Amino acid sequence: MAIGGIIVVLLLCLLSVVRGEDPYLFFTWNVSYGTLSPLGIPQQVILINGKFPGPNINSTSNNNVVVNIFNNLDEPLLFTWHGVQQRKNSWQDGVPGTNCPISPGTNYTYRFQVKDQIGSFFYYPSTGMHRAAGGFGGLRINSRLLIPVPYHDPEDEYTVVMCDWYTKSHTTLKKFLDSGRSIGRPEGVLINGKNAKGDGKDEPLFTMKPGKTYKYRVCNVGIKNSLNFRIQGHSMTLVEMEGSHVVQNAYDSLDLHVGGCVSVLVTADKEPKDYYIVASTRFTKSVLTGKGIIRYTNGNAGPSSDIPEAPTGWAWSLNQFRSFRWNLTASAARPNPQGSYKYGKIDITRTIRIVNSVKREQGKIRYALNGVSHVDTETPLKLAEYYGVADKVFQYNSIQDDPPASVVNNIEIKANVLNITHRKFVEIIFENPEKSIQSYHLNGYAFFAVAIEPGTWAPDKRINYNALDAVSRHTIQVFPKCWAAVMLSFDNVGMWNLRSMIAENQYLGQQLYISVITPERSLRDEYTMRDEQLLCGIVKDLPRPPPYV
Repeated sequence: MAIGGIIVVLLLCLLSVVRGEDPYLFFTWNVSYGTLSPLGIPQQVILINGKFPGPNINSTSNNNVVVNIFNNLDEPLLFTWHGVQQRKNSWQDGVPGTNCPISPGTNYTYRFQVKDQIGSFFYYPSTGMHRAAGGFGGLRINSRLLIPVPYHDPEDEYTVVMCDWYTKSHTTLKKFLDSGRSIGRPEGVLINGKNAKGDGKDEPLFTMKPGKTYKYRVCNVGIKNSLNFRIQGHSMTLVEMEGSHVVQNAYDSLDLHVGGCVSVLVTADKEPKDYYIVASTRFTKSVLTGKGIIRYTNGNAGPSSDIPEAPTGWAWSLNQFRSFRWNLTASAARPNPQGSYKYGKIDITRTIRIVNSVKREQGKIRYALNGVSHVDTETPLKLAEYYGVADKVFQYNSIQDDPPASVVNNIEIKANVLNITHRKFVEIIFENPEKSIQSYHLNGYAFFAVAIEPGTWAPDKRINYNALDAVSRHTIQVFPKCWAAVMLSFDNVGMWNLRSMIAENQYLGQQLYISVITPERSLRDEYTMRDEQLLCGIVKDLPRPPPYV
């Protein structure tokens, strides 16, 4: 080859390297208080850039997301990215066990990559009871153009964030919990921060053109109640759940438990007019309902007052869970183990049975997992581990893998940290002996939700597992007096939060952290702590450990 040709080839190679890094998305958020009346009563809410709910993050698989957050509140603040797996990067997870909070009047920049993921997720403030005041919003991860999705491109995509809602401020709710009281029942349900009055003056949340199909990304960002979601007069085709394409069944309504997200396709094939989009509380004595308007672009009439009722009982919801199946033929970013279709044949190396409990002592309520009620430490657990002072802050394996009832019911209050060996395939059983529903979320991972059954778990129950096409997801509900089983490979190094998504349970201790470490301190397994990482507690003035290599 001539010298000129060699130079051209080298230049092209150089350009491919320069252009090889995945795209960056930059956001600047000003977080502040504001006064709104979502349920007709003026109250303090948390705004992001003046918006409630906050702005959507619209990303594509493998994008690098950079969010510079200015905390204009009067309290420390953190944001967590619910469902984003943060590969090798629990530094950016945004929970008290991994990060020092952003002090009032200061800013901090989160940097993370939505690596090998697609789906519908959300973000919210993870400190105190801030989520009860807002600060939440949708987070989309689209499939890259080169990777086909198992349905035709919709006319448009809409984000729906629905939640139960309290008219009391988040500080009042926090005081209730600190004083030993419950936060009680919510006052209503919101859809994208609103509840339609039905007086003919409601502006539509979304519009649809006749004959076109739309994708709705729906998340339950609430703090206590499961919600049933439905669209008046329309069927919904479920296509994605918490990052996984699913077998496309049609549903009249869907139960979404706290922290859960789905994507559905809806075709505008009905009479051209307005229709209600509806969310109702489930498993509650009195049903609260929130509504919004969907408007056909050529519509000329308001919605019917005949709103479809939500189903009753948790057995209906359990049967719906059993209808969810992973779409094994779809091309997409895959959960870990990468591309595994045969998780049911992977040898289980450890079984962890987690039992929730509650106890009142000296007039105060504490919630626990396996007899330990977690308290956040002044020094985040991840920083203590990284700086080599973990023994001064917490103890590993504070709970037993298979605790007897005497341990479960004798609650200790301390940091709850579980150590799991890197790359081990683990089975986790959630048992719920209480009368109320539970919903759990694990940061940093997706797991295979293989079973939910009544009663208590035993090894012979594995015969009831879905060992073929269970949906890979990041939250799991556990109905009253039931158990749920999940399976996953712990291949993501870091300190990861496993928590009840019921806000008062989490705030009063029903959570733990899982430490997945390797002795090599290698960049192959985990990113080095960034120079601008916030420091606090006993590590604030310690010499910085050497970076990973």
